[in-house]
Amino acid sequence: MTTWNLTGTKKHVLICNGSSCMRKEGEEITLAIREEINNLELDEQIHTSRTKCNGRCKDACVVIVYPEGNWYSATSPEVGKSIIKSHQDSSIDLQRSLIYDFENGEMLAENTTDRIKGISKVTKRED
Repeated sequence: MTTWNLTGTKKHVLICNGSSCMRKEGEEITLAIREEINNLELDEQIHTSRTKCNGRCKDACVVIVYPEGNWYSATSPEVGKSIIKSHQDSSIDLQRSLIYDFENGEMLAENTTDRIKGISKVTKRED
């Protein structure tokens, strides 16, 4: 197993490799993201991790970028590459791919008319 020294890392990109995401080009998107990081010579600044299910299977393939905490629907390897490019070029518009925007300490759903809301994690308790 590899043990990376992550000192100096500025971004952590989590790429879902759960079964739903893998059926929707998860492997190709993972490789495209890593290739783009390498092409842009950002290996020392951006670390990637494959994850299992992140619970948004309908938005497959899910890519999460920290420290921003934004969740994206990478529907193709090209979208995956654009997520990486956007951290160097702010003119790249990822609004259609954004699932959640993390602002002021809370997840805000984006593109709600195009996405399934999902099951609420908060249930009303009866006393």
